[in-house]
Amino acid sequence: MSKKFNIFLSALFCCFLGGMFLLSVLIPDKDFSPLENRYLQKAPAFSLHALHYGDFVDEAEKYTADHIVGRDFWVALKAWCERLSGKPENNGTYLAAGDALINRLDAPDMDALYKNMAYLDKLVDNVDVPVHFGLIPSAAHIWADRLPAGAPTADEQAIINALYGGTDALTVDLSSVLAEHAGEDIYYRTDHHWTSLGAYYGYVALMDALGLPPVSLSDYEKTTVSKEFYGTIFSSSGVRWVAPDVIDIYVPEAGAEVSSWFTGKEEPGELYVEKFLGEKDKYSYFLGGNQPLCVIKGQNADAPKLLVVRDSYADSLAPFLSESFSEVHLFDLRYNRSSLSSYIEENGIDQVAVLYSISNFATDGNLFLLGR
Repeated sequence: MSKKFNIFLSALFCCFLGGMFLLSVLIPDKDFSPLENRYLQKAPAFSLHALHYGDFVDEAEKYTADHIVGRDFWVALKAWCERLSGKPENNGTYLAAGDALINRLDAPDMDALYKNMAYLDKLVDNVDVPVHFGLIPSAAHIWADRLPAGAPTADEQAIINALYGGTDALTVDLSSVLAEHAGEDIYYRTDHHWTSLGAYYGYVALMDALGLPPVSLSDYEKTTVSKEFYGTIFSSSGVRWVAPDVIDIYVPEAGAEVSSWFTGKEEPGELYVEKFLGEKDKYSYFLGGNQPLCVIKGQNADAPKLLVVRDSYADSLAPFLSESFSEVHLFDLRYNRSSLSSYIEENGIDQVAVLYSISNFATDGNLFLLGR
């Protein structure tokens, strides 16, 4: 390789870097990335304190990475390079069989999990109604046969067995019921949530634990509401070549009266919020997304009242529950700091179900509120 050619390559590389820098500076910053479904890092404020402790440098690096021109292209290119190199994962996501994107579940801190179980047991002691507890396994467990050979992920069944064996709450065997239907589309391929079909099987498991008959799936008519859903794993993985998911529903909205507390005040809600089908966050089509409290009144006034302490998996589960209970109260501890025991007494709740995905139960820092 001649000296002139080396100089040419060096000059070309410098021009590329300079052009990237100039364009990144001139193009206005974006606050939100629809493709990644997250807010981008804002320009850090300089201070000697932040510089001394490294905060300024860390935030500056994140800001630069988030706002470099062509970021979406570079993220996708990295994922392609990882795949071509034979690496089975990218950003903690496995490209599994059937074009499923499955998040790896790292082994959780068992001490933290047992602490959360102590909060759950305190709830059991504080109320006079039955409390059921269910952990929803991830696709990494139910679809383990789709993962690349030797792909490491936590032993979810062992974790569930350990937690179920030492609690005073009544337990819900969601894992076995979902495993029986592992060959079906019970999780989205591009999102961490279960599909409406998966939520139905979760409903069956809960109703079995409660000793109540579920509505048969054959009594419903499936309706496809979207064929263009790209979920949270698609957003974070960098993988851009898989087909979108389909969103189906089974329970019609007619007959359900929904109240939501998005702002802390009661307002009319909806079982399905159509506007979200035209947005990136299509999973918020169910109930309208995260909210402190949502109450659904069904048509069966003689049925018991159910309180569900939950994460977002319950959004697509709620329509099925509305068919079997006079009222379904969905209580999200991430946004609702009210006393659970007082709420249960004041609203005449007959049954309580604490339902969490295993990953959220391991990481949610608000579960101490169970004992209030």
